[in-house]
Amino acid sequence: MREFGYDRAYDVAGAVALLGADPDARFLGGGTNLVDLMKSGVERPTRLVDVRELPLDTIEQDEDGGLRIGATVTNSELAAHPEIRRRYPALTQAVLAGASGQLRNMATVGGNLLQRPRCGYFTDVTKACNKRVPGSGCPAIEGEHHNHAVLGASAHCVAVHPSDMGVALAAFDAVVRFETADGPGRLPLGDFYLPVGDTPHRETALPPGALITGVTLPPAPVAAHSRYRKVRERASYAFAIGSVAAALDVRDGMVREARLALGAVASRPWRAHAAERVLTGAPADAATFAAAADAELAAARPLPGNGYKVTLLRNLVVAVLSELAEESAR
Repeated sequence: MREFGYDRAYDVAGAVALLGADPDARFLGGGTNLVDLMKSGVERPTRLVDVRELPLDTIEQDEDGGLRIGATVTNSELAAHPEIRRRYPALTQAVLAGASGQLRNMATVGGNLLQRPRCGYFTDVTKACNKRVPGSGCPAIEGEHHNHAVLGASAHCVAVHPSDMGVALAAFDAVVRFETADGPGRLPLGDFYLPVGDTPHRETALPPGALITGVTLPPAPVAAHSRYRKVRERASYAFAIGSVAAALDVRDGMVREARLALGAVASRPWRAHAAERVLTGAPADAATFAAAADAELAAARPLPGNGYKVTLLRNLVVAVLSELAEESAR
């Protein structure tokens, strides 16, 4: 591992200033992703700025009735918070599905959003990868890609974003808050992650040197009736091969409001807007749910080894929405 300096920050402005003084520095939260990448040589920071002592570890009600989640709130704290469990149950389920208890105790909300892809070519510095070395190529397209993207990919990268938490946040219109040397800023999660295009090494729209300070969840009554379902290749903790965060408001057999996001299908948590348009105002039945899934997955462009994901996600969407509709009818 490359030698690096270490600083612990105690206030947001100080943390931002430390990173601004060294463009090759990185913020350190729980370190559950960054430290692994440092060990493998993918990340080679000159300095780590530890932000765990910053006053960003609370979950509070916002002025408009939503929730403000601090960036250093651990995944365990997030999943266990009574208001998250009551008002956004799919978020609790997503976090609990994401990792073991030991990792959840360390991992932070801000760090979770900034996870790097788990593509084997990305994490192996002996291989080409456009995310690590722009212009070097994407060997996954012709190589091992069974768990790679079927939506929103490009000829330059087909890796998927690994966050479970991010999928639920995408469904509920979360907003990322951050701080820079020029002051605070906000990015809706839908704008936070950049399309792959021909610059896959640019993953987020965060300004250089920005520190994530938290996430805001706007009030969403429909989120109280929500679910997260994850499919993985083994029963113990593993990254998804497909996941769904869904919320449904059904009245008199008709869908009044729907929220839907997909995971492990794209370089970012995928908000299923096409499916939501089909669902809204339609009968809450299996035919509608299948039509909604088909509308979203019509844009899928699977590779030879991951076409199974299209069928898997279609079945998963129908199953989760059907369960939510049945619960509403009771």
